[in-house]
Amino acid sequence: MKRPILILVALFLTLASFAQRRYVPLPPPAEQLDKAYDVRLFRGVEGDYFDLAGDAATQSAAAYLNVLEWLQGRVASLQVYRVRGVLLPYLRNQPASIFVDEVPMDPSVLNAIPMQDIALVKVMRSPVMAGVRTLPGGAIAIYTKDAEDEEAPDGAER
Repeated sequence: MKRPILILVALFLTLASFAQRRYVPLPPPAEQLDKAYDVRLFRGVEGDYFDLAGDAATQSAAAYLNVLEWLQGRVASLQVYRVRGVLLPYLRNQPASIFVDEVPMDPSVLNAIPMQDIALVKVMRSPVMAGVRTLPGGAIAIYTKDAEDEEAPDGAER
């Protein structure tokens, strides 16, 4: 009589302990990147993400002088034209707007930003509502590294 009762108690305690475990699904990678880089203006907008700071597959970007040169061929429907020495991006044959840290910029500014300073690139191919204006040609949002994200040279202390 003792043995069946002990088996039932052990079974009950085992089931009760597994019932306490709660599985929480992880947020999608796009949402994690939005939170990590404090994306506000383009949060929730569908697009292609390129994590240049954290993804080993994007380390080839350091060999390029301009982020638009690196993106060409990696983003569907992105065409980059050189006009008077300035690279101009077109998404689906519409001029794309460029935002650096969520501030609208001229494409010529991208020549002054080293690839090592870029943390995240988000390419939105569909028309985007950014603030009070609509961007029919889509947008390219570039987020730079913060001072705390940058690595100190070897032997240097922070």
